[in-house]
Amino acid sequence: MMTMTRRRILAAVLAGSALTLSSLAAVAAENPKVELKTNMGDIVLELYPDAAPKTVENFLQYVKAGHYKGTIFHRVINGFMVQGGGYDKGMKEKPTRKPIALEARRALDKGLKNDVGTVAMARTNDPNSATAQFFINVADNDFLNHQILPEGDPVEYTRRGAVKTAPRAEALLATAGYTPFGKVIQGMDVVEKIKAAEIKDVGEMQNVPVKPVIIESAKIIK
Repeated sequence: MMTMTRRRILAAVLAGSALTLSSLAAVAAENPKVELKTNMGDIVLELYPDAAPKTVENFLQYVKAGHYKGTIFHRVINGFMVQGGGYDKGMKEKPTRKPIALEARRALDKGLKNDVGTVAMARTNDPNSATAQFFINVADNDFLNHQILPEGDPVEYTRRGAVKTAPRAEALLATAGYTPFGKVIQGMDVVEKIKAAEIKDVGEMQNVPVKPVIIESAKIIK
């Protein structure tokens, strides 16, 4: 039989576990959430300020400003990602604020990667060029994560499973990564429908859905 002392110890352990779980739940509840209403259904994103504070703040500013209303998912690649937030259905690019600094290394350190269902910032070849466009990963895209390089110049790094050697400056650009800052917590079925959309080329733009996938609204929810 369990002694009184052992019962007290077990009760204390259980109480501590409950407190920890409660604290984790509280943290999750405090994470901002954004609802994207699209013409194919609703998607809810949970954002992680602890992993990418400046990126989350930037995204929320665009949400609050109504930037995403009427924008489309203009680049859809099944097996890779769906990208939106920059163009209207007439393929006119919307004006943006200044770019933000890359936080891919911080996100990686916090355990957030470009896995299925995560949302990340799109950018140009300049690591610090993200503005409003974002993408939702529909595959585990490890090659989009930040890579920590060994010492030396030139240096070896991996790209889609292949080992490459390049001058350090070039390797730093190639391994900078893309910043994940949240994930889909509702509406992954909608993302699945979007990724399966029929696509076409529009001018110089490739992988554009034939039928526009429109973000009708974006708002912060509790």
